[in-house]
Order: sequence, then structure tokens, then C-alpha cells
Amino acid sequence: MSVFVVLFITGCGGGGDINIEPTTIDNSVNDSNNTNVGGGDNPDDICASYTNSGGQLIQGSADADGNCSYSASFLDAGNPLTVDMTIPALPNGGAHLFDGSVFVGVNYDNDDDLAANGIVRGGDGPTLTVEAGATVAFATSSDFVIVNRGSQIFAVGTADAPITFTSISDVNGTVAPEDVQQWGGMVINGFGVTNKCDYAGNRGESGFSTSDCHVAAEGAAGLDTSHYGGDNDEDSSGRLEYLVVKHTGAQVANGDELNGISFGGVGSNTIISNLQVYSTFDDGIEMFGGSVNFENFVGVYVRDDSIDIDEGWNGTITNALVIQSETDGNHCIESDGLGSFSSLTDAEVESKIAQGLQSAPTITNLTCIISPNGADTATHDPGAGWRFREGIFMNISDSLMISSPGVDSSDNNYCLRIDNRSATAAAAGDLVMTSNILACQDRDRGDTIGGLSPADWAEANGNQFATITAATDPTANADTSLVLLEGTPPIYSADFSTMVVDDAAPTVSAPASGRIGAALQSAGWAEGWTYGIFDGSRAQPLWFE
Repeated sequence: MSVFVVLFITGCGGGGDINIEPTTIDNSVNDSNNTNVGGGDNPDDICASYTNSGGQLIQGSADADGNCSYSASFLDAGNPLTVDMTIPALPNGGAHLFDGSVFVGVNYDNDDDLAANGIVRGGDGPTLTVEAGATVAFATSSDFVIVNRGSQIFAVGTADAPITFTSISDVNGTVAPEDVQQWGGMVINGFGVTNKCDYAGNRGESGFSTSDCHVAAEGAAGLDTSHYGGDNDEDSSGRLEYLVVKHTGAQVANGDELNGISFGGVGSNTIISNLQVYSTFDDGIEMFGGSVNFENFVGVYVRDDSIDIDEGWNGTITNALVIQSETDGNHCIESDGLGSFSSLTDAEVESKIAQGLQSAPTITNLTCIISPNGADTATHDPGAGWRFREGIFMNISDSLMISSPGVDSSDNNYCLRIDNRSATAAAAGDLVMTSNILACQDRDRGDTIGGLSPADWAEANGNQFATITAATDPTANADTSLVLLEGTPPIYSADFSTMVVDDAAPTVSAPASGRIGAALQSAGWAEGWTYGIFDGSRAQPLWFE
């Protein structure tokens, strides 16, 4: 048995941070499960480890504060994880500090290479497991996480022990609540359908297929390149539960802006429940095709679109809470039906829709509390509500869209916008809105639908717009003409029987789900694990309290 340890210690910046290279140990033992090898006196055994192709155990290094450090030689772009690995929860709240990116699996950009390496579905590649309660942190905006096609991530926390992906600056306590671009974010790729590719047959029917479907994911440049796409909407990229992703965003070499989490062709057998993104530079979550479903999603202080939909995503979101900054944030929902819509001919648009390739999501019980901010404070574009365009067949019900606590500061602080082929879909009954209440000074933008404005069309189809002429508190505490929310903080839906719109009971039908909005105070699902909302787990109060 031989053991050798090599450490390189360098000071980093004026704060005196120390970077420690991973310990390399050759015990002539193959850790076939690639989990941590304990049972000894080595303090580094609390850290994540894996066995490389040369049979060496590659391991992080523990420090006196109970953290584990991993240099770029542990994992990084160009040095992806090719075996299973577990990131454990550390004693006493320690964090895993990465100086490089974590890419799970190898990226392939053609069918032949995928087949030659046995990668045809999620589970064929390596798996990254993150234990409940673990904190994983990254050094710079150039560092991010990619889960490549065929690989999986299982980050399963609990309400009492959520998993956090964040920045080292956050761990060190040097970030402000709404700081972004402290690290890159997450990209998860699968073999689901994207309408950027060509297909034979109709989606969801026998014989539906494609070949050589490899769409470059956002952030794809050089060693950071990854691809998504295929014809398996039931693919699995793993499981995310009670996961909080904080302080993300970067503009990478090719001009792309990284989101909190990007889902490229992620399939419906991926389980996502109780997921939060907090303080993100670009979008909160963005779905590029696929069929992944979400239950209990929270987006707080997202500077661009909190929920972004494109390229044929047809999954569901059940229970979601979006809270913008007082001075920043674009849409609560921005949604497109067809990728590269402007470059398609009308015939191509109709052909793809006939194949069922357009985005066709279902969203139920969403609460959006947005700020009607303007271009002078917005990172991207002014605060706005729901935008449906480019052939999306949206189905949204039992939801609240509220900007009433603020005062409009732009001509684009609309509640609802429906454009081009999606207006046609609305007229045909393919875009559906049911039992939604919207409360903004600026009602709508977009194209007419059967001679009606988007707002008038929505009201004619079972939705209601409150009359808002100035800043209006949507609780019973002040402006009793509008009562939609309650609680401390006021993020919970009022019971439908006590809601008030324009000094009267709502005109919408009683919600099929039993409530309008994300959650009732009696059955809140966001307490205990989210960050930035509740006393005891936030750095500042919400702006509308």
C-alpha cells in the first residue's frame, strides 16, 4: 500500500482565502461506488471523492472551518465527472468549495458517438448524488454545473435539510441580498423533444422519431459546450427536491447569459419538487423543449424572466410563487411556442404545430408578485406579467398576477401580452386561461383576438382584471377594495370566499384546485426550506410588506 499527498497552498486576494489542491491517494482499492471512503484518521475523508481512470482516489481537502475545498484539477470544464460521485452533507454546516466547474458526464454532439459510448437515455452515464443538507459553492461566474445527456443528478434535500448551490462569496458572507453573477448556474440536458430539430411523425404517437438532434445549450463555447435534444420525452435526468440555487448568472464567451437553471430537453421522468432560484442575473428557470414537470417552485429576485418557456416544452408547473425585486425583474412568464420562430415560414410554423412540436404547458396555482419597474432600474427590461407568443398553446388556471403594490414606471408594465400565432391559438381555443385574477395598472399589450384586446378576451373567457389606478395594497390591511393576499409576509392566497376585486366578490368561477394562487396560509408549502421570504431566513424584508 502506498499513500502520497501533495498540497499546494496559495493566498487568494485581500481576504486571505486559501485554495488547497485535492489529496491524491493510491490505496490500490477500487471504490466502485465512488462514495467517500471513511474509516480512517484522514480528515479529508469527510469530503467528496472519486476514483479516476488510473485507479487513484481523487479527494477534496478539509479545512479547519469544516469546509471541503476542490481545486480546478478535481473537476472542471475539460475534466468532467465520468464515474458516480456523492457530495455528502458536512458536519456543523460546512460547505463544499469548488474552484472549477462540475460537469457530469461527457458531452457528445452526434449519434455515432452517443451510441459508441452506450449513451441513449438518462442513467447510462455517471450520477452525481448530493446529500440532504449539503451546501455546494463556486468561486466565480465562469464556474457552473452541467449534467450532460445520459447522466443524472440526484439532489434530494428535505424541508429541514435543503440543499443549497451558491457562491463562495455567499458562504463567506460578502454578498448583498440581491447580488448576482457570483457563479454561473446550472444546465441540465436530456433526450427530450425540442422543435429546433426535425422529426418524423407526430409527438406522442407511435413512430415519432428524429436523428442527429443535438442543440447547443446556452453557455456552449469551447470546453463549456454541451448539447440537448432527442425524441424521448420520458427521459430522466434525475431528481431535484428541496433545492435552493442562489446568486447565479454570467455572460459567457458566446454571448449567452446563464440562468438559475436551464432545462434542455429534460424528460418527464425527471422529478422536480420544491425548487427555488434566488437572485439570478438572467432567467430563473428556462425550459428548452422536453416534458419535465415542476411542483412547488419559488423564484425570488430574478432579474429577467422568472419562468421562461421555449422550443416545445409541454410539461406542467403546479404551485409556484414568484416575487420580483422592488426595482428589477422582467416577466413573471415569458413563453414561446417555437424556437427560431422569426426565421420560419408560415407553412413551417403550421407544419410543426400539426406535429405537436409547439410548447403546450399547463400551469396551475401560480402567484406572481411583480414590480412595475422601469428601464432606469431594470437590468434587462421593465417588470411585466405573462407573455404568450410564437405559437405557444398555454393552459393557465387558478393563478394570480399582481403588480398593484407598486406604481407603473414604464409603458411596458403590462399584466398580459398575447402576440402573433399565440393570438390565433387563443381565438381557436388552443390557448386557455381559466379562473385567473390579474391586478395591474397596465392591463395588456399584444394582438387582437377575435376583435378583442388580450385583456377583454381573457375576461370573456372566465378571468378577471382588477381596476387599478394607483398603488393598491392587495390585502385587507389597507385597500379593502382589493383583497387577494394575506399572511405574514403577505404572500398567501386569501380564501376564495374572502377575496375581493373592485369592492365585490370575484366574478371568476370557483377554482377547480380549491384556491387561486400558490398557497393558502393554512397549507403553506414554502416555509422552512426557502430563502429570502420568511423571518429567520432572509437578509431583508420583502418590498411590499
